[in-house]
Amino acid sequence: MVLPPQALALTRTRLVHRDIIWAPWRMRYVGTPDEERPPGCVFCELPAQEDDPAAYILHRGRLAYVMMNLHPYNNGHLMIVPYSHVASLPAVEADAAAEMIELTRLSQQVVQEAMRPHGFNIGMNQGRAAGAGIDQHLHMHLVPRWVGDTNFMPVLGDTRVMPQHLDETFDLLRKGFPG
Repeated sequence: MVLPPQALALTRTRLVHRDIIWAPWRMRYVGTPDEERPPGCVFCELPAQEDDPAAYILHRGRLAYVMMNLHPYNNGHLMIVPYSHVASLPAVEADAAAEMIELTRLSQQVVQEAMRPHGFNIGMNQGRAAGAGIDQHLHMHLVPRWVGDTNFMPVLGDTRVMPQHLDETFDLLRKGFPG
């Protein structure tokens, strides 16, 4: 099998295959100029609506909340978001940052028990250049991963295959969060 150069890495003296997650559908969103984006902040507006099922908010903490990603990379893709409208980790209050980590830990446990993924990607994209689709409001991503969960559909067909509807995933995960 011939691998593209970007899928190979030289580790000491061994050639190692690296899986690459392609997400071409995000380019339309990430590449949208600021003046063409709707005004306001979705991460501020959704919790203010106080309709958690409609907003896919799974859990509310004191300083941060957990919600499902409406444009997920995988089933169970969650975001942990501070209520404060800040763009970077240094700008978030220490207590809110600590709660975000605790909610990330809780979220991982809930997803693990409900969906049994083989692993997780957890992280933040800060700034448009780093891949943040919403770069003015900090948020942590938790993406469950399964061996073999990537396929040819996103690359060739600009299509993601999601085996479960967001509403079903919401109902499944909501049961694992307190209150």
